[in-house]
Amino acid sequence: MWEREWVSEKNVEPLQYRFDGPEDAPVLVIGPSLGTTWHMWDRQIPELTQHWRVFRYDLPGHGGAPAHPTTAVTELADRLVATLDGLGVRRFGYAGCSIGGAIGADLALRHPQRVASLALVASSARFGSADEFRQRGVIVRTNGLEPMARTAPERWFTPGFAAAQPAIVEWAVQMVRTTDPGCYIAACEALAAFDIRGELGRIGVPTLVLVGAEDKVTGPGDARTLVAGIPDARLALVPGASHLAPVEQPGAVTDLLLTHFSAAWQDTLAAIPAPSFAPRLSAPVLPVAELTAAVAQPEAETGGRTDPYGPGMKIRREVLGDAHVDGVMAAADDFTGDFQEFVTRYAWGEVWRREGLDRRTRSSVTLTALVASGHLEGLAAHVSAALRNGLTPAEIREVLLQTAVYCGIPAASAAFRIAQSVIQAETTPPA
Repeated sequence: MWEREWVSEKNVEPLQYRFDGPEDAPVLVIGPSLGTTWHMWDRQIPELTQHWRVFRYDLPGHGGAPAHPTTAVTELADRLVATLDGLGVRRFGYAGCSIGGAIGADLALRHPQRVASLALVASSARFGSADEFRQRGVIVRTNGLEPMARTAPERWFTPGFAAAQPAIVEWAVQMVRTTDPGCYIAACEALAAFDIRGELGRIGVPTLVLVGAEDKVTGPGDARTLVAGIPDARLALVPGASHLAPVEQPGAVTDLLLTHFSAAWQDTLAAIPAPSFAPRLSAPVLPVAELTAAVAQPEAETGGRTDPYGPGMKIRREVLGDAHVDGVMAAADDFTGDFQEFVTRYAWGEVWRREGLDRRTRSSVTLTALVASGHLEGLAAHVSAALRNGLTPAEIREVLLQTAVYCGIPAASAAFRIAQSVIQAETTPPA
């Protein structure tokens, strides 16, 4: 058995990684959760390395890894594949927690020949709402990571565990505090955009969906959606565990992973020697249940020039937020519906979609135009949008000061009142 830690080198920005276990054993890749490091899997390593060569990696900017922000799950998966390619690892089992599970699901969808079997731990086909994660990015951009660190224990652990294990809780808080804020925000953007609910039927590898019975972040409901959609998936509920089940119930999680990967390897990795053992589950773990798979959704066929409505609605939601857009669309009727379609198709699908300006710049221009024209009824929504698009409160203040010079003090005064209220609401961390 041996260990080594270093960063691979390739054209694509590599991921910081670590190997544990015998060099001649089949490879098992393990992915971390947002705000954690590969050390969240420390208590699984002694057992797993008896049978596999375990490859762990850190997300960008986590655990001292180089801070190269990545705003899409597919890009994170591509960086992982490039790192593994550089090491000559072609086929592997994969287990990932939360965003680490999202990366594994993406690999199973886009690189099915690489993944022998899959375990999705505390993961989801869609993580909450896009608004939630973009709001988290706004809070971190304004206040740093301390609000996320302070609230991590209640998201990650059951109250009883947090009270009984203060040292582990403090260790978890420090993982968040030492994460690069820009990379954390980028990962939030990746989760905001992640949605594979319509693609689950295409995951064709044996899959274990494992979730803490008391997980309030990606709970049993999310897990059942995955199991119902993935054809060859089984569900495991771990009692007494919340989001970081591998930390809170290490024995139960380890036994479930051993059972899943040993069985799956026999069927899907015949070219690589499979470990010969029959692990026994440690109590208390509920039986693993098989659920019915969902039917894969057919892909829509398109021809000619792409209708800008679909991309426009996507951008409109990303910039203004689902809650705002849902409210506007729900209020539309026979009289106003055509106008909302026009706005979505041409303002958002044509102009906001152009590559000549980034979204930060477009937000600055939009704020200025609204103040100059006196259309302050739309200012609050676009102040929120500016925060989502990466402008800080200080930068918004500078934009409004500029409008005071060129658009008039009365207009800017009213704009400052609106913006102040929105910024206070959007950037105040949860209690």
